[in-house]
Amino acid sequence: MTVNIDSEQLLTRLKVLGNTGREEGRLSRLAASEADKAGRDQLVTWLEEAGLEVHVDRIGNVFGVWNVPGDKAPLMMGSHIDTVINAGIFDGCYGVLSALSVIEAMRTAGVEPDRPLMVGAFTNEEGVRYAPDMMGSLVYAGGMDTDAALAVIGNDETVLGEELARIGYAGDMEPGSIVPSAFIEAHIEQGPVLEAENQLMGAVVNLQGISWQKVTIRGEANHAGTTPTHLRTDAGLAAAKVITFLRQLVENSDSVATVGTIRLGPNAINVIPDFAEFTVDLRDPDEATLKAREVALSEFLSELERQDGVSVQKKTLARFEPVTFDPEIVGIIEECAAARQLSCRRMTSGAGHDAQMMARICPTAMIFVPSRKGISHNPLEHTDDASLIAGAQVLLDTAMRIVAR
Repeated sequence: MTVNIDSEQLLTRLKVLGNTGREEGRLSRLAASEADKAGRDQLVTWLEEAGLEVHVDRIGNVFGVWNVPGDKAPLMMGSHIDTVINAGIFDGCYGVLSALSVIEAMRTAGVEPDRPLMVGAFTNEEGVRYAPDMMGSLVYAGGMDTDAALAVIGNDETVLGEELARIGYAGDMEPGSIVPSAFIEAHIEQGPVLEAENQLMGAVVNLQGISWQKVTIRGEANHAGTTPTHLRTDAGLAAAKVITFLRQLVENSDSVATVGTIRLGPNAINVIPDFAEFTVDLRDPDEATLKAREVALSEFLSELERQDGVSVQKKTLARFEPVTFDPEIVGIIEECAAARQLSCRRMTSGAGHDAQMMARICPTAMIFVPSRKGISHNPLEHTDDASLIAGAQVLLDTAMRIVAR
């Protein structure tokens, strides 16, 4: 049986959700915010209109379930609808709305699946307001205690649990109470590889491990004009050395390293910094290599203390091991793409995704569609309509292969 996505409906919903929660022209639908509530309300409306049973768990994850007779665990598909500040409209939302389109297409065509199907929209995937990122799926997969997550204080001093209750999305369902038979996430690539290679689709075979750390360096403040260079204990200079070291550490390898935030004190033009605080984001698809990078950074910081006379403290903010996705589902994705005469390459995901967490509890895979110029987390984020439709269609075909009687 050939079943097709309602492409016009999918594209329309992406635009509607992309305009939900905007303020002054910017899309900033941060987790558990008023804008997030607006997005959730719109999603729930669509889930109910599709005839799905809506559930909200204690961490605020939203699910739409197509229940069918039988005792098989459901196939879950989805992603997230929270965004970064001043975001594009496709990150996460594409996976959720594609999943909904898949179920609607199957119901319309009279498909009789051998198990239930679920759409999942996970809370706080981006981690902008509350840490860590991918929190909703992490809690769902048992990697973080629910009460501990609800007690997390955001960067605006709000408490996640209180904010979820305020916006009406503190549910009763226990996270993880429904363990799916498999989880598939469609997503924009958020990188330049597919476009550069003129590939229409990616079958994601693995996902990089992630190590987030905060480094604090303390030196000595002094007059910028009267203190000779060789007599300075400059925390700013020490921070710059770390940044340069990290670039050299990962050059010509699969690893990547990023210092994305930095703060100097006392932050005055004519005062030598006595304080530097910055974050380090290390990633690699191989766990042994990632550990080696972490060790190399620690050794460099120890040597920096000795040579520059500064004191250094390091704190782990988040640590996730690399994930290998289910080979059988990856193979089905490739076969479905080929059947539609869509070029497809196997690839590694450089970003973290909810699928990374769900892989802890069930077979998992991802479908990537191209991102123009690799841009994401930016209003310029763009994927052509044809690619969005093709990715959703392959998601549908893959789901059909798994659940059709």
